[in-house]
Amino acid sequence: MIRMSTRHILLGLLAGGPSHGYDLKRRHDERFPQARPLAYGQVYTTLQRLVRDGLAEIDGTDADGGPERTKYRATGDGERELADWVRQISAPAPHVVNEIFAKVVVSILAGGDPAAYLLDQRAAHMARMRELTAVKPSPASDLSTVLSADYALNHLDADLRWMTTTASRLTTLTTEVETA
Repeated sequence: MIRMSTRHILLGLLAGGPSHGYDLKRRHDERFPQARPLAYGQVYTTLQRLVRDGLAEIDGTDADGGPERTKYRATGDGERELADWVRQISAPAPHVVNEIFAKVVVSILAGGDPAAYLLDQRAAHMARMRELTAVKPSPASDLSTVLSADYALNHLDADLRWMTTTASRLTTLTTEVETA
């Protein structure tokens, strides 16, 4: 699951021109298909904060034959903040907290079967990889979807390699955990 700065993503979507919350949510979900879909409440709360912070402003309302919708646009300050954010290098995490690793250790501590857990987890990863691989060659797949699938596939592959290495070291890990 991709985790991103909703504030900056919405500013980025507003960079294409004024828009209302409904369209921003739709475009977010289209552009970031592997991310958790945004809730409408999250979109509107974030837009209100952007306006409060001077990074976006109301650009009028329109009805388009339906309910009245408020349009927002990025301000100059919003455009500068977005440009700064895009240029910032994302630091590799100093401490990688991995739920799979935690479950292996806890399984050892609780007298469980970490090898069986790793096999089951591997099967779940492989199933997800098959789903993502099927998305890529689809004629309906745009480049954002393909790139997002590639990103997820590479992370799943890294997890699988880690699981294989860990499975081969379970005897040693079990001894270390039990004697610590």
